[in-house]
Amino acid sequence: MSGLTASGLRVPKTIKLFIGGEFPRTESGRSYPVYEHNSKKVFAHLCRASRKDFRNAVGAAIAAGHSWESRAAYNRGQILYRMAESHRDEMVSTLTRVHGASSEQANAQVDGAIDAFVYYSGFADKFQQLIGSVNPVTGPHHCFTTPEPVGVVAAIFGDDATLSQVVATLAAILVSGNTIVALLPPSVAPLLASISEVFATSDLPKGVVNLLTGTSDELLSQMASHMEVQSVTYQGAKADQGANVEQTLSVLKSAGAENMKRVVPPFAQELALQNILGFVEYKTVWHPVGH
Repeated sequence: MSGLTASGLRVPKTIKLFIGGEFPRTESGRSYPVYEHNSKKVFAHLCRASRKDFRNAVGAAIAAGHSWESRAAYNRGQILYRMAESHRDEMVSTLTRVHGASSEQANAQVDGAIDAFVYYSGFADKFQQLIGSVNPVTGPHHCFTTPEPVGVVAAIFGDDATLSQVVATLAAILVSGNTIVALLPPSVAPLLASISEVFATSDLPKGVVNLLTGTSDELLSQMASHMEVQSVTYQGAKADQGANVEQTLSVLKSAGAENMKRVVPPFAQELALQNILGFVEYKTVWHPVGH
């Protein structure tokens, strides 16, 4: 065996899914290879998630919902901020080896992801004040409207979505207290090990973020029709044509109509308060004024 090691034999790793804070293989046993840029050298094998994997991920997200939602907003911001500088070198290396990005391009993508974590962490205990209200009413009552998380959100991305786009979407969903099941696009899927380690080592409760790799053709309808998913979003790559985005959104709306699932279209820009508002509901409370 030492002779094999001396010859430089490299056994490609299998990058597992991230479900419930653990790293399981897909229950189907299926995987597919990812190659290094412009070569036939296998970088790694990625799991091809099945519908059962998705159902398991939704179950983990439901179980984690109360723990994450009940955290103080300031604490959620602290956790998101802590994610910002994790595993930078590994992400840059993967982008360079798999996608052929230059060092400058890879660092720029990671910088964009870091900016997204920092931006949304700052909103964790502030967006409520910006969009909540004290309502003028007639009668001896105080009337308040405050935002609350929608619950479990399924996130799907265009095939060429960037790392910063994926991270900005996840952070915008997380900051208000939602839990996530995300299907990573081919452009970001090789980074699953690095991204999941960021979530696994940042004091995030297990199951708040669940990451799958596979094909949207297989999982799209399931993600939109699952009755325990309260919202689904499609973030098309910037290179997508409008018709492709509209077609995908049409499929999601049709599949999610049975339980009136909210469908959130692609963000106009990665960093914006409006992105948070797509994943909250509003609660109005009437409180009697004492005499």
